[in-house]
Parts: sequence; C-alpha cells; structure tokens
Amino acid sequence: MSKKITRREMLKLTGMTAAGVAIGASGFGGVAKALGYNLMPVDDNLLAANKVMFYGKHQSGIATPVQKHVYFASLEVLASTKEELQDLFKLWTPLSVRLMNGEDIGDSTTNAYVPPTDTGETYGLDASNLSLTFGVGPSLFEKKELGLAHLKPSELKELPHFPKDQLDEAFCGGDLCIQACADDPQVAFHAVRNLIRQASGKVLLKWTQTGFNALPANGGTPRNLFSFKDGTVNPSTPTDFDHTVWVDSGNSWMTNGTYLIVRRIQMHLETWDRTSLKDQEAAFGRHRDSGAPIGNTNEFDEVDLTAVDKNNKLLIPEDSHVFLAKKANKTILRRAFSYSSGIVSATGAYDAGLLFISFQKDPKSFIDIQNSLGRLDRLNEYITHRGSAIFACFPGVAKGSYIGEALFTTL
Repeated sequence: MSKKITRREMLKLTGMTAAGVAIGASGFGGVAKALGYNLMPVDDNLLAANKVMFYGKHQSGIATPVQKHVYFASLEVLASTKEELQDLFKLWTPLSVRLMNGEDIGDSTTNAYVPPTDTGETYGLDASNLSLTFGVGPSLFEKKELGLAHLKPSELKELPHFPKDQLDEAFCGGDLCIQACADDPQVAFHAVRNLIRQASGKVLLKWTQTGFNALPANGGTPRNLFSFKDGTVNPSTPTDFDHTVWVDSGNSWMTNGTYLIVRRIQMHLETWDRTSLKDQEAAFGRHRDSGAPIGNTNEFDEVDLTAVDKNNKLLIPEDSHVFLAKKANKTILRRAFSYSSGIVSATGAYDAGLLFISFQKDPKSFIDIQNSLGRLDRLNEYITHRGSAIFACFPGVAKGSYIGEALFTTL
C-alpha cells in the first residue's frame, strides 16, 4: 500500500511556486525575476490615492490611523535554510511597496497561456490606505535548520494560559504573521493572497481571520459588537508611543520594532442581548453611549477607582473590566477589529466577537493586564478566548533595505 503524502509534505518536497518552478536557496531571486517580479527597490508613490507610506523608522499598521478592515494571517515556515527565508523577505519587500501603492505586484503579461502575475481582484481600486505589518513568532526560532535560536528575544515567549481561556489550536501560534489593514476588505485580502501565492513552497497558511471596524463619520473611537467603545485609553503622542510601543533596548534587531499580541475573543451575543443596559455598563465600568467612566460624562475623563455615590458605594464596580484593567497600571496600544464568521455549528450561536490586537514594547504589559482581569472580570460571563498568538514585529524598512534585514544581519 502506498503511503499518502500530505499537502504540507508535498510542499516541503517540491518547493514549487504557483507557476510550477522549483526555487532553491541560491536561485530564488533569479526565478522571481523570470516570473515577472522586479526586485529592484520600489519607491513609495506619493501621488497614489489613499496611500500609507511603506518606508520609515517603524512598520506601517501600528501607529497608522486604524482602517476599516483587517485580514490577519498566521503562517508556518517551510523554508529549510536561513538564506531561503531571507530571500523571501527580500522578495516580499518590493511587492509590499507596490501593493501599498495600489499597484499590481508584477509586470503585466500578454501571454494568455500562463497564470497572471497578479491575481487581479483589485483592478480599478486605489491603495485604500493599505498597511502591511510583518512579525515572527517564537516557534520560528525553534526551527534548528534556520539557525536563528540565538537571536530569539527573551521577551518572545508563548503567552501563558490565562484564567477562562478555552483556546482552539486552529487559531493559535504561528512562525510568521502578516497583518493587512485597509479601508476596502478586498484590498486587504488581495495583499495577503498575492504575498502568500508568490511564497508558495516557503510558507503555508496556518490560520487567518478577517475583521472590520465601524469608524464614526466624524472620527473617534470605534465600537465593538457589544456597542461599547474599544481603545479609549490608547497612546496618542510620539512620546506615548516611545514609552508604550517601540522597543528601544535588548536585541538590536528589535530596536524600533514592537510586540504584537492577537487574541480571538468570541462574544456570546445572545447572552449579552438579554442583559439589561445597567448590567452591561456595570460589566464594562463605562457608560455605553458616551464611553465615559461610570459617573462621568466624557469618554476621556480620568478613571477614578475611588469615586463613590451618595451611598458611599463605588461608582465603578470592583469586578468591572475597566476597574480591573486600571489596577494593572499598564498601557498598551489596542488595535482591535470585530469579526463575524458564521455560526458555531454545535450550538447555532453566532461565531462573532473581537479580533483583539495589541502592540507593546514588552509583552509583560499585556500579561499583567490579563492576569489582573483574571477570573473576577464580569465580562467573562459574555466572552470566551478562543485564539492566541504573539509575534515580534520588525522595525521599519529604509529604502534599499528589506523587511527584517536586521534579524538576518545580526551576528
């Protein structure tokens, strides 16, 4: 009886591109050029409509004003050498610039007998404020064939199991991640689709999640599916970001980078929808409509954990989400999106919730907040954490450089 070969095993054995060409570590660039890719540096097109800059001190998609949609992809690395992985990032760099310019990823072909270089679903669309953010997970450094173990930051560890976690391995971990955010969902999907397509044989999709934001017409904080504002206390100034988000010490390749944490949080909407407004607000510790802390009128009023009513009862309940998070005394950058992925087949309930994404210079900040919430958080009655991953995001890219260059050039 012949042994069946899995898709993953086949990809590892063949290393085939979408065009059916095997790519070796030494010939990656040459094959890419033959397939129509221009590996020369590509400029940010300053005249492109709705354009986010690719080059800079930090990667896009972090301090970038939040867009309406996200396509988040966690990847498994199949590359068998450090050089292969390095060449992949060299290939992805000019492709990413072109995507963020709202352009096709390769030169047009008039040969109707070969697959087009670009999949084409964004023809006629502009850049839609597309941002691309790349990160590497702890498991990448455990691949002995890549020889990167000595470069793993001490902070880059799999997240601990938190109280009330009910994680599904189908939405956990990953060697690499690509966060594509845009104001058009098809632009975000197209970007990831084409980057993965051109990396065929070198990476494999592990899990993905789409998400969306309802951005107020006059600006302001978006609301989650519970109708509460999400991200009120985010850092806002360059100084805030320096203190909260950007790495400035430790492993040299992480300087000006950050740590990305993603959690797929299912919201039990049916239970929430049967809960009184008063109890909803008590669970969050904020007024729903204004976003203000309970007892206040403005969203950005300071949270006072000691404020009491006329009966000397705390205005913000001690088991509320805001109260427990505030006690941790840590700040992170929240960049969350809502998601809706059909129904849970076993129950018929909505499979919907929050794709929580945060950026912080030290993952311990998030861990401290999550531990502070613990089992006491009243919101636990209405949410379940289903997915979890952490990634170290590279610093920004200078023109003439490539994504993650510092990682590959650090001794």
